[in-house]
Amino acid sequence: MDDILQLVKTWISYGLEISQDLFSIVFLILLVCIPILYITDITQSKHAVRRNFPVIGRFRYFFEHMGEFFRQYFFTMDREEMPFNRAQRSWVYRAAKDISNTIAFGSSRDLKKVGTVLFANCPYPTLGEDAAPVSEQTIGQDCRFPYTTKSIFNISGMSYGAISKPAVLALAEGAKRSGCWLNTGEGGLSKYHLRSGCDIVFQIGTAKYGVRDPISGKLSESKLTEVAEHDQVKMFEIKLSQGGKPGKGGILPGAKVTKEVAEIRGVRIGEDAISPNRHPDISSDVDLLDMIGLIRDVTGKPVGIKSVIGSEDWLDSLFRLICSRGESSAPDFITVDSADGGTGAAPMPLLDDMGLPLNESLPMLVNKLKEYGLYDRIKVVASGKLVTPADVAWALCLGAHFIASARGFMFALGCIQALQCNKDTCPTGITTHNKRLQRGLNPHHKSIRVMNYVKNIVHEVGMIAHSCGVKHPRELDRRHARVVQANGLSVPLNVLYPSSSAPKIERRNLATRPWSGRHHEFEELENTVIKVPLKQLGD
Repeated sequence: MDDILQLVKTWISYGLEISQDLFSIVFLILLVCIPILYITDITQSKHAVRRNFPVIGRFRYFFEHMGEFFRQYFFTMDREEMPFNRAQRSWVYRAAKDISNTIAFGSSRDLKKVGTVLFANCPYPTLGEDAAPVSEQTIGQDCRFPYTTKSIFNISGMSYGAISKPAVLALAEGAKRSGCWLNTGEGGLSKYHLRSGCDIVFQIGTAKYGVRDPISGKLSESKLTEVAEHDQVKMFEIKLSQGGKPGKGGILPGAKVTKEVAEIRGVRIGEDAISPNRHPDISSDVDLLDMIGLIRDVTGKPVGIKSVIGSEDWLDSLFRLICSRGESSAPDFITVDSADGGTGAAPMPLLDDMGLPLNESLPMLVNKLKEYGLYDRIKVVASGKLVTPADVAWALCLGAHFIASARGFMFALGCIQALQCNKDTCPTGITTHNKRLQRGLNPHHKSIRVMNYVKNIVHEVGMIAHSCGVKHPRELDRRHARVVQANGLSVPLNVLYPSSSAPKIERRNLATRPWSGRHHEFEELENTVIKVPLKQLGD
């Protein structure tokens, strides 16, 4: 026992000596550094705080940086944080891990807050044995290779480059396991997208990465054919704009442009990859429909568009043109993105202040499609901050045929909302090409979380549908949800967003008429007769 006590005393003595030495070293470093920092701060003229408060003023930047983390974990309430609060993220984490999502002692949600969505339960909900499986939907029924799927909830566009190799592998394998589709984003098709055999939507961005002629910079039909030859590629999506930055092209910082990313995109290693703010060869609705027709003719597969909506005037113009040309000229689907959509890098004025949010643009699009008799022809994909079952059910009530989410699947992969997507320093390995940080993301294990997330979303959307008295989620409509107003009372969606079931426009089917593409023919559309029944004049 005495020997043990003596050993302990010896180690304590050594520890104290080492501590004294370390303290002396730190003190000497501070003694040297503080005067240097003081002189540097007081003589520089760029930072007023550091000039007025030398040395001490430097702590401002440290606390400003650390404030993000303290707010996330300590000071912000469960439903206060932006862009996604802790309650939303926690639901996704639990769903992805396939653990219980039940809670106790009542909801922490403020049910009187303006804009809160409440679903209208039925006194006689659908019994489990009466529930029906999700119905199939066919996109591009007139194409040589139409796409039929039961999937409601799908993976929205996230480019390889913006997200890492293990993230793409995990999403692709998870999509295969769950039966949903995976959108490539505008960064082109990589071998990692194809490895699992999942259904793929190839997105054509404004820079046309992956299908661009390297000399002219225009769409290459031969490369388009190569992509379409993959059976996994089920559809093509022309990206006009995205929610995070309407009017601005993709921005991939040079730090994330690796050799492999550069080869896929056809850009230089280490240089910022900045896409044009629109397709140079699409400057009108005529050009857009011509491009859709070209891609559909070359590939034989459904072709749609993705856009943030800023005004119903554009929808009127586009749909009037479609009605004149014939339904065969229409896009096979429209992905409507919300102004509060996500992105890895965007200017704040576009991120915060541009475009319409989904609660305005989605019903506007659906109403216009019904008004022109195109709703059955053009499928609607809703995208933008839809990560929970309530979000998905709400979009279905408003008329969406499908829902696509990006950030929801990032949470399923383990995203902690560190807000470092644009810095190549993502601590979870999702949006970084740093091999050390990628090591923490195991594609196989995370693919199971992706599968679980889709499974639990679909299950709980079905639970909402059954509570509303319908047999499957696609039967939900605007009668089944209400929105709280400023007076504290809720209003049904069919009252808040009324729509006409009968087309208001007399269409001329010119599908067999050669289209010259000349703009004087477009001017002819201004004289298209619009017939409104007398009973609708008060709408």
